[in-house]
Amino acid sequence: MKKVSLILTVMLISLVGFSQENSSEDFQNAGHKMLGENIAKGLTIGGYAQLDYNEPDGSEAGNLDVHRMVLLFGYKFNEKVSFVSEIEYEHVEEVYVEQAYLKYKVNKNVNVLAGLMLVPMGIINEFHEPTTFYGVERPNVDNVIVPTTWRELGVGVSGNIDNASLKYQAYLFNGFKSYVDGVGALRGSDGLRKGRQKGAESVVSSPNFSAKLDYYGIHGLRLGVSGYFGKTQTDDTSIEASTVGVSMIGLDARYKYNDLELRGQYITTTLNDTEAYNTLTGKDLGSKMNGMYAEVAYNFDLKGVEKLTPFVRYEKYNTHADTEGALVANKAFDKDELIFGLNYKVAEGAAFKVDYQLINNGVSGSDTSKQFNAGVAIWF
Repeated sequence: MKKVSLILTVMLISLVGFSQENSSEDFQNAGHKMLGENIAKGLTIGGYAQLDYNEPDGSEAGNLDVHRMVLLFGYKFNEKVSFVSEIEYEHVEEVYVEQAYLKYKVNKNVNVLAGLMLVPMGIINEFHEPTTFYGVERPNVDNVIVPTTWRELGVGVSGNIDNASLKYQAYLFNGFKSYVDGVGALRGSDGLRKGRQKGAESVVSSPNFSAKLDYYGIHGLRLGVSGYFGKTQTDDTSIEASTVGVSMIGLDARYKYNDLELRGQYITTTLNDTEAYNTLTGKDLGSKMNGMYAEVAYNFDLKGVEKLTPFVRYEKYNTHADTEGALVANKAFDKDELIFGLNYKVAEGAAFKVDYQLINNGVSGSDTSKQFNAGVAIWF
């Protein structure tokens, strides 16, 4: 914990130290673009795609995959009412609705939203388009701890407090499923990930509260604090041990100073009543999960809009940061990762990527896992 705190503190001090000279940067995702003030009434179409090649070190064969192909449809009924939808094809054959929500603009600084929406936690869950992050794959902290892409059905408000340079979001969401048809969904290896309901005939037993504040008062800098609190969902409320309490807190920072880019994120999750849950289900769910990463990238301008960007990212994440009762923490779930690579942007919204991963775990004497990745990223 001291190491994590030191890394984040140094990073934030560095950010503030440059604050007087940096240039402004607009942080956007697909929803922001499709519902922008300058978008005309009517239909807007967009999309993004991620094509990957992954080759574990020492493997005789790699894996080629159309990881995701996403179609975006937005409709602006008038200046106050808009609709955004996101249809995702994963690995060619799996189809998901990733977003489908109605937005009503009450006034300049207040919006009401309802539908299938992204939970505002960390960076990648809201900004997951493949050209918005470095590395072929999304960071594993976001994959395992958050877990991206995390969306649920809900209702809430969003907007800006201009005089404080704050963006706010607050929602009531349906929660993770933990127990359905007599089977437990949550486990130690990937925490809450198997509990995402994704709006598909979701089980509802109690609402969950989610909120985020983003500070944008310094050009080029975005600081965020997120919170998510509630209980998991069960289809048998008579079994008290079928749910666990969830408290998740996230801190994140993004910064651009000329050609230098910095990112940092820390997520911690506390789960209550896991001992009773594990006894009921036979699972090995931990009572605490932590994850963090720090990333540095530098853009070299080539010709026109083309840029070559080397980057390096360090991640550390553990789904068994703590356990309850007789459950012994599995050190294989305590991982750290170093990833370095190149991003070659050839157009606005199009890039080639290569990187190399070195992954270790807490098991004594275990070997470092290595993997080469290459990919194509598109967003329009």
